[in-house]
Amino acid sequence: MKQGRARSFDMAFIDADKENYDGYFEACLRLLRPGGLIILDNTLWGGRVCDMRQQDIDTQAIRALNIKLQSDQRIDLSLLPIGDGVTLCLKR
Repeated sequence: MKQGRARSFDMAFIDADKENYDGYFEACLRLLRPGGLIILDNTLWGGRVCDMRQQDIDTQAIRALNIKLQSDQRIDLSLLPIGDGVTLCLKR
């Protein structure tokens, strides 16, 4: 990331390989200005994030990120139970 792009974006949408969602979130957070929005798709993952019998790498990654976001003081958080789950993170 070029230093000049940090804190210069208003919104980021993440819908990629689930195993790397946390890395994408952290990169987007650096790029967003305060008041910017990160939108994460598939955060309910077909309900698999609530089923502890599901232990595949993608489910574990989304589950871990959901837990991390709950206590992340850098954002205000809202999970929308629309479709497969959409999480909104407003950067403080």
